[in-house]
Amino acid sequence: MSFSKRMSRIKPSGIRAVQKRIAGKSDMISFAAGLPDPALYPLEDLRKAADTMLEKEGATAFAYGLTKGYGPLLDYLTDRMNNREHVECTKENICILSGSQQGLGLAAMTFLDEGDVVITENPSYLGAINAFRPYGAEFVGVDTDDDGIVIEDLERALEENPKTKMIYVIPNFQNPTGKAWTLERRERFMEVVAKYDVAVVEDNPYGDLRFKGEPLPHLRALDKKGQVIYLGSFSKILSPGMRVAWTCASKEVATAFESLKETNDLQSPELTQMLTYYYLKMFDLEKHIEEIQVVYKERCELMVEMIQKYFPAEIKYTDPEGGMFLWLELPEGLDSDAILDDALAAGIAYIPGESFFSFDGVKNTIRMNFTMVKDDQIRDGIRILGDVFRKHIG
Repeated sequence: MSFSKRMSRIKPSGIRAVQKRIAGKSDMISFAAGLPDPALYPLEDLRKAADTMLEKEGATAFAYGLTKGYGPLLDYLTDRMNNREHVECTKENICILSGSQQGLGLAAMTFLDEGDVVITENPSYLGAINAFRPYGAEFVGVDTDDDGIVIEDLERALEENPKTKMIYVIPNFQNPTGKAWTLERRERFMEVVAKYDVAVVEDNPYGDLRFKGEPLPHLRALDKKGQVIYLGSFSKILSPGMRVAWTCASKEVATAFESLKETNDLQSPELTQMLTYYYLKMFDLEKHIEEIQVVYKERCELMVEMIQKYFPAEIKYTDPEGGMFLWLELPEGLDSDAILDDALAAGIAYIPGESFFSFDGVKNTIRMNFTMVKDDQIRDGIRILGDVFRKHIG
């Protein structure tokens, strides 16, 4: 049988490749994960919520529901976006998703034609790049600094690429770098994109994981033209396996997502949507988030402290104010993928940074995760990794 051209454009995940190499090695210290700590899932509260849900709803929880989503959860999210996130919206602007990854695929189906250009941060989330790639999109990467996407480079990219259809960004604790945009950078970004007929996908899976500083407005809250497609998720604060996320966008885009979703998976599972709603109704989500923030803050700060103590001074690193990752930049000429062999032999895993770019060639970068490692693993792992790096830096 003959596969479509789309299949030939899909590239293997660099993250999955590393996970396969360390599978079953229980003694491996892994900084390669991209997951929330399962020890922080509110399992007991979810059990109680499930018991109450089944008692009250019965077989309804196992039946079909609306493609748009479970009504009470839609009401909750509308209230959350208006009052907590300061985004003016109604239920017409919301559509429940089976994970925010589905939102990336729906955005690609909604906007991208063969040869269209997608602008991303440089580097960016490889799952988004792979979601857009099958539709024949071409990519333009725009560099970031400590304040966020570089506006001058963005303006140049938009001017030089008139076929730009979509911009994909993660303003809060970006995967893979952990960087967060400043308020000024967010405002300037929206001023620039407002001049163009372009959709902006604002991916926000990590926004609730801020453990330093004050929350900043989402791009969607600064949007005056209806360009921003906001993607929110419960995966990093409740459970990734429940696959409950949502989009908040213009009525036209939300309706388009709903129509495409009907052909894609018909609906997100009614069971997990209802469980999420009952948990939210019965328990204090904000308190639970604060507990997660405390743990991740301690682990991130310990990792930065150990990097300062054990890594060669030539290695640059980010110091995140939230999220799940930090980013290493090794001296020019080093290949983090080649060094990984020595790291794995020493019992340490990480994700080489090359696959987070929409083009090949940036080999001296590394993504490090701090949410899935305990304190003693951070101390030992960073010390051992420092020795591996020192060997290659000489």
